[in-house]
Amino acid sequence: YRSKNHNPLTESMEDYLEMICRLSAGENGVRGGDLSKRLHVKPSSATKMMQQLDHAGYIHAEKYGFVYLTEKGREAGCYLLYRHEVIERFLCALNRSQDQLEQAEKIEHFLDRETVENLAALTKLLNDENSPWQFPSG
Repeated sequence: YRSKNHNPLTESMEDYLEMICRLSAGENGVRGGDLSKRLHVKPSSATKMMQQLDHAGYIHAEKYGFVYLTEKGREAGCYLLYRHEVIERFLCALNRSQDQLEQAEKIEHFLDRETVENLAALTKLLNDENSPWQFPSG
């Protein structure tokens, strides 16, 4: 099924874009060193990935400087943040937990937009106190 994926971004590219979007908070740039620290990768690995993302038009990377999202990168990064948040909120509601980060990280790359939107709607139902879709506690 992975070979049928029409997403031009690899899982690693998605992780980088998501983190750049998270760290950039709008128009601010992100330093490559900060990115490598947050993603727990070597600076040389971060540099290689930033070159790939720059070449693909998702970011503009200044040599030894800041990384900036392009419009294409901002759109992709914002969606990736949204997808991550939807999945984590769904898993927290499903498992009656406050922290499902690890599970969300493991599955987020495999869900398409339709599924993410449906999970967002289902999560809203799960969190509604008046919904018949409440799971028993405990």
